[in-house]
Amino acid sequence: MQILKYQENSPDYRSMVRAARNEWVAHVPLYEHLIGPKVVEEITGNRPHDLLFSKDMAESREGFRQYWDFWRTMGYDTASMEFCVTGALIGGGALGSHQEGCIKDRADFERYPWDEIPVRFFEMNRPYIENFAATCPPGMKAVGGVGNGVFEAVQDLVGYMDLCYIKADDEELYADIFRKMGEVEYQIWDRFLREYGDTYCVMRFGDDLGFKSQTLIAPDDIRAHIIPVYKKIISRVHEAGKPFLLHSCGCIFDVMDDLIETAGIDAKHSNEDQIAHFSVWVEKYGDRIGNFGGIDTDVLCRYSPDYIRDYIFDCLEKVKGHGGIAFSSGNSIPDYVPTEGYLAMVNAVREWRGDRAAF
Repeated sequence: MQILKYQENSPDYRSMVRAARNEWVAHVPLYEHLIGPKVVEEITGNRPHDLLFSKDMAESREGFRQYWDFWRTMGYDTASMEFCVTGALIGGGALGSHQEGCIKDRADFERYPWDEIPVRFFEMNRPYIENFAATCPPGMKAVGGVGNGVFEAVQDLVGYMDLCYIKADDEELYADIFRKMGEVEYQIWDRFLREYGDTYCVMRFGDDLGFKSQTLIAPDDIRAHIIPVYKKIISRVHEAGKPFLLHSCGCIFDVMDDLIETAGIDAKHSNEDQIAHFSVWVEKYGDRIGNFGGIDTDVLCRYSPDYIRDYIFDCLEKVKGHGGIAFSSGNSIPDYVPTEGYLAMVNAVREWRGDRAAF
């Protein structure tokens, strides 16, 4: 397996900022939502993910150093890192672990310890955020921040099916759950930006609003209960002088105008060819927001390096010059993506943008 085909470039996180602000950057920044530990180990021989959240702070710091070093070596200007709200939710797990939700009715909502969540978030994450910040290499910054948008966090407490039942049975409670979770998330974001914002150049959360054919809840519900939370958080991000990137999977065309015009997103990530090729997203929205993504993750799993290279060159030629572009998989690089496919993607982008050959 050929690992490094190109020399390391000096990273410059400002390229990612420009792309997020919808400026075309000829040296197209590489981006990724996340990269699985198996892929990192097969390339570097290291397993930083095993160390990142160790109770031994020396181990943790070494893990973050290795983590940053991987992104830098592969040709990225930034590393992606979120510290997730769901990890701090008391009684959570309905989204991530598929367990029963802890809020089923008004009584559960009223007795839930909402005020404890922001405190718990920082108690759990502070040393690791500080280790992440302390190991940031020169020229680099991070993309991310507080993980999980309000829809994912609500699902983690309630469960998707039970949330739909609550919508049918008690619309006032349905609205109150989103409102209260939004207040909690804003408190966390406000403090995070004040204390740790300098480590980040682009702020982001993931909140999957759709699936293959439509949004997961009605577009009007997204407009009423989710967009206002986004708007408040994104306004705070803008107040801190940073652009905001939304990662959202699925067919969300019905609410894209709302996300751009009302919520105020600066850039959007995630694409799947069964919904629309990346170039379609750029064609539709490239005059208003930056577009992050590119190659369907399924293509990385199933096709040869030569096919992947041709796909990427074709995609980049189609979107060249059309607003801010950062290139990545359409979703992420989980461990089921063959390392060969991931490397083919990185090498193709670096070849296309003219990085120096290592040999």
